[in-house]
Amino acid sequence: MSEPVIEQIPRLNNLPPTLLRDGAIRLELEQGTVIFRASSPVQKRIENLLDKQKETGLTNDEEKELLEYEELDDFLSHVNRVIRNLSLNSEVKLVA
Repeated sequence: MSEPVIEQIPRLNNLPPTLLRDGAIRLELEQGTVIFRASSPVQKRIENLLDKQKETGLTNDEEKELLEYEELDDFLSHVNRVIRNLSLNSEVKLVA
């Protein structure tokens, strides 16, 4: 049986200045695995930025903020994918 491939976790250079440091991320349980998600206030801020982008356009600062939220979303997606893969691999080893 081959060893699992360990993925490199991407680096974040900045966090959006409007990101609430406390309570910005919530934990959910999906099929016995902990998943990281943006909190409701963070999701609402992203929705507001996207709506404004469509309606009137964003300022340079808002555009930068939205890009930082996209980087954070990519980061959380990557971490969640790694957690799921590790969880699946450990289940396979337990069964084998």
